[in-house]
Amino acid sequence: MKVVNIVGARPNFVKIAPLMHAMEASTKMEAVLVHTGQHYDYNMSESFFKELQIPEPDVYLNVGSDTHGKQVAKIMKKFDDFCEEYQPDLVVVVGDVNSTMACSLVATKRHIKVAHIEAGIRSYDRGMPEEVNRIVTDSIADLLLPPSQDAVENLIKEGHTTDQIQLVGNIMIDTLLKNQQKILASNILQMLNVLPKEYALLTLHRPSNVDNTESLGNIIDALEVIQENIHIVFPVHPRTKKKIEEFGLMSRINQMENIVLTEPLGYFDFGKLVYDAKFVMTDSGGIQEETTVYQTPCITIRENTERPVTVLEGTNELAGDDKVKIIDFANQILDGKWKKGIVPELWDGKTAERIVNVFENLKI
Repeated sequence: MKVVNIVGARPNFVKIAPLMHAMEASTKMEAVLVHTGQHYDYNMSESFFKELQIPEPDVYLNVGSDTHGKQVAKIMKKFDDFCEEYQPDLVVVVGDVNSTMACSLVATKRHIKVAHIEAGIRSYDRGMPEEVNRIVTDSIADLLLPPSQDAVENLIKEGHTTDQIQLVGNIMIDTLLKNQQKILASNILQMLNVLPKEYALLTLHRPSNVDNTESLGNIIDALEVIQENIHIVFPVHPRTKKKIEEFGLMSRINQMENIVLTEPLGYFDFGKLVYDAKFVMTDSGGIQEETTVYQTPCITIRENTERPVTVLEGTNELAGDDKVKIIDFANQILDGKWKKGIVPELWDGKTAERIVNVFENLKI
């Protein structure tokens, strides 16, 4: 079976690494890796390939950044040319970036089977481009591989049949658990001069937060208060940095004595910061999952989440961009009043094995 695995942006790399390793052990499939080049920042792509020992991509489409519509169009054109030449039996897409949807559309038009890893997660907010990508991909995929039971229920509500759906667990957690020793060995805390459980970690990149002066201002107002009680480590996404500077807010941040700004970090260094943080503030979906596994309190700076299991079972709570709520949640954590979470079903490090087993039994 000729299987094509698609990656395009940083979250994809973490998900595809364990799958590529599991496929190498299979005698029933020939696995090819296609990198669309949707992300081009070194620390946000190539460094992950090295750290996670992902094989060099067999094909690099090199699409670069653009508007959503133009980027999707570029990916589709280049991936269509690849499919014409290679004639795959199965296209595997992960997550919810533009590459996920674009490659699914091309494969479906060519009557090539599509498997979607992380199917069925929903925020029910179509203002998020990722939500549109999820819905479109799931609507045309042949095989749906959700990470949790709530995602299974979403797919069934949308009319998918149970024979299309296989609950396999969370593939990101495979990478997290496999690399645990390397993560814990990172010296990033010493490099940043912070101590375990004596700092909070912040990530911020969603357009709804960083493209809006009011939202970004609210978040910075909250940070100003929180950093009086605890150090905040803030690896700054390139796009976020651009917006902070554009809105004239960098001088405010620079005046906060207890905020530590860094460039985007590699997987091991960032994982160590998540593991040892007193708490995390984020608008990232994947980080909500990692904090739940590590039992690190998490404040999500969003009104909704496509990963509600992290709230219902894990250590996560939603604050939106409400500065009062963000500050209140931070104070609860600092006062030792945060909830204890559990690790959801099948988030056990064996998801890639289950997926390869499903693929080996496919009738193509």
